[in-house]
Amino acid sequence: MDQWRIDDFARALTSLSDNTITSYVSDLRLFETWCARSDLVDPASVTRTTIRRYLAHLTTRQFARRTIARKIAAVRRYFKWAVANNVAELDPTSGVSVPAGSGRLPRVLDGREVTGLLEAGPDADEPEWRRCRDDAVLEVLYGSGVRVSELCDLDVSSLALTVGAATVWGKGDKERRVPLSEHAVRSLRRWIDVRPEVVTGDQGDALFGNEVGKRLTPRDVRRIIDRRSPTPTHPHALRHSFATHLLDGGADLRAVQELLGHADVATTQRYTHVSRERLSAAYREAHPRA
Repeated sequence: MDQWRIDDFARALTSLSDNTITSYVSDLRLFETWCARSDLVDPASVTRTTIRRYLAHLTTRQFARRTIARKIAAVRRYFKWAVANNVAELDPTSGVSVPAGSGRLPRVLDGREVTGLLEAGPDADEPEWRRCRDDAVLEVLYGSGVRVSELCDLDVSSLALTVGAATVWGKGDKERRVPLSEHAVRSLRRWIDVRPEVVTGDQGDALFGNEVGKRLTPRDVRRIIDRRSPTPTHPHALRHSFATHLLDGGADLRAVQELLGHADVATTQRYTHVSRERLSAAYREAHPRA
């Protein structure tokens, strides 16, 4: 019998995205395996000392603080569920402090870098369909600031090209409407024209497809950016650049919060710090008395 009931826990996470649930399950399987090495065969055997030893184990493995915080967050959420469902009597994570993540954001791309990424010349042997798809993917990521997972989940029916908008499903299955730039609309129209040649019929209404005709995945998006960017760039850098460039241009913080789909404005405020740093750097570089 599965004493940890991790699959039952995963099914209870109805408010989280599929990617987050997958990460939680992966982190918990690792924790379960680590516990088994110490003959802790069920969650009721885990104590606060166990959690602290696991923290020390992750630290000696030289995981980043942010990664450790995520792994412990998965364990913490699991034990709250376990207590509520009589899988464990006590929550061993209670009172255990976890190193905070660094909170660092990917580097914001400047205008030249964005232009280079979006308008890079095609490779000599690049098929036309891939060029059309990659253009549309990048224009939506930067022009609308959507998460990579949200982009991959888009369907053709999610688009309202005549009014320049798309409906996306964010974290917690929350629906929001985002604008599409004129560049994005043009790129999407070109892609939709060739899409039937790429996306297989069993993928239904999926907007973007990969080389084997299946729905685009976050890993596929990473490959697109790796091909197009002259310097290493994280996919989320486009979302961060979208937010920072809007704030640099004077956009209202609450409006940016709504566009990004942040539940808490404090999350969006991280980008104001980036904008201030960029303004300070520009001042130091350009002002003769700085």
